[in-house]
Amino acid sequence: MKGLYFQQNSTNEETMFVFQERENLPVTEDYFVKLQVKACALSQINTKLLAEMKMEKDFFPVGREVAGIVLDVGSKVSFFQPDDEVVGILPLDSEDPGLCEVVRVHEHYLVHKPEKVTWTEAAGTVGDGVRAYTALHYLSHLSCGKSVLIMDGASAFGSIAIQLAHHRGARVISTACSLEDKQCLERFRPPVARVIDVSAGKVHIAESCLEETGGLGVDIVLDAGVRLYNKDDEPPVKLQLLPHKHDIITLLGVGGHWITTEENLQLDPPDSHCLFLKGATVAFLNDEVWNLSNVQQGKYLCILKDVMEKLSAGVFRPQLDEPIPLYEAKVSMELVQKNQRRKKQVVLF
Repeated sequence: MKGLYFQQNSTNEETMFVFQERENLPVTEDYFVKLQVKACALSQINTKLLAEMKMEKDFFPVGREVAGIVLDVGSKVSFFQPDDEVVGILPLDSEDPGLCEVVRVHEHYLVHKPEKVTWTEAAGTVGDGVRAYTALHYLSHLSCGKSVLIMDGASAFGSIAIQLAHHRGARVISTACSLEDKQCLERFRPPVARVIDVSAGKVHIAESCLEETGGLGVDIVLDAGVRLYNKDDEPPVKLQLLPHKHDIITLLGVGGHWITTEENLQLDPPDSHCLFLKGATVAFLNDEVWNLSNVQQGKYLCILKDVMEKLSAGVFRPQLDEPIPLYEAKVSMELVQKNQRRKKQVVLF
């Protein structure tokens, strides 16, 4: 039985993906479930976080967003039984790769998969669904009538965030990084209130948002990265499509919430003073926050269940690429790690 792992080269920090043979899994432990994986979604691996958490290994398992059939359960498992169809996210410290035919997982990381949801949809939605809930529900308390700016809304995560915001009755503004993304966003139903095309680098995001909101500013901003310095000081070309942190602060309304994915965000005293005057807040979107806090397990399971219910009801319509077989996972994972995939890629077993 083969599984996919990654190995980080210490000399140039390049991540290499390799298939390795795995031994047969031991007898299922007390609270653990043995799962036959039917689908596994591919997501970027945060190697920096793993290093900070002292979780580096010679070979680290790949693939965490899984859907499958329960084969066996431990003696103390209370929520599942053999032949149940389930979906979930393997914990950060899982010893088993999701990109393998059979894995072991604690029952508290799984929920039942709705019957009408396909394996591909379940695995391809669960990760982005949890992330969108964390950003819009727990970090910014989204409610009906709020205005929300979702950066890069045509991405796999951005589209789920837009759909959740629409479901809550929010007015959504989004940015597009290409003509294809702009056309994708314009097809959304309910429609996006305003699509800001930043591909040419000439549009001023703050002005567009203030114009759309009648000068009041937006209530919630969910970024996809920000520029911390002037354009001349930002070497990568793609960073030019990101808004500057000053633009975000300018377009925030009174009492606004800025949810950022920029873990190294630096705010100067004038930036902080401007946020203070607006009574605005900044929160950091950490994908692993539920994994790092055991006391929040009940809330986490509620989110997983709600994500699956909304997927079953058609509220969530994920942007999925064509599913691929396991033997193509190595090449696809290399592209995902380099952020060269727009739609969610799922491996189907």
